[in-house]
Amino acid sequence: MAYRSDDDYDYLVKVVLIGDSGVGKSNLLSRFTRNEFNLESKSTIGVEFATRSIRVEDKVVRAQIWDTAGQERYRAITSAYYRGAVGALLVYDVTRHTTFEAVERWLKELRDHTDSNIVIMLVGNKADLRHLRAVTVDDAKAFAERENTFFMETSALESMNVDNAFTEVLTQIYRVTRRKALDAGDDPETLPKGQTIDIGTNDDVSAVKKAGCCSA
Repeated sequence: MAYRSDDDYDYLVKVVLIGDSGVGKSNLLSRFTRNEFNLESKSTIGVEFATRSIRVEDKVVRAQIWDTAGQERYRAITSAYYRGAVGALLVYDVTRHTTFEAVERWLKELRDHTDSNIVIMLVGNKADLRHLRAVTVDDAKAFAERENTFFMETSALESMNVDNAFTEVLTQIYRVTRRKALDAGDDPETLPKGQTIDIGTNDDVSAVKKAGCCSA
């Protein structure tokens, strides 16, 4: 399912990870992109991102996934972090209710800085810590339904639903793009390889993979 060649993709999209410090964003990123988990994971310094490609229908979608890199502790996340993002994983820790309470603030900030069509997945991480659970599935589902986001519980430690969460976001981004093409009267099947994924942001860093460029 994963594609290792940097040049082997049809779409390049930006996805951001947001949520309180310590909820496991960096381990979700490393589990999805490198299948690694670090129990001694420290707060990241500086902006980090990693990439991975998946196949959606007959297209390869390459995700550039940005991690808040510890900035969330200082409320210093800038508009540049969000700019061009077409997907987001909004992460809380199922064992710390305060991180779930913060989700509403994170969601507002995300929506203030991104296009209304952004695909958002609410993620309850650390679901392996069943005996410490502080946030119920029903409460999280109710929030997701009210805010019109997707929802999934994950465990980066046990590799539970990590691929599913990212893959669902990327699949929905692809579907939004196809729908916009149809609404515009274009036949998505005839779009040139390298069509930009652009769901409304003016300053969109989602990049065009130029047809014919760098092909083997």
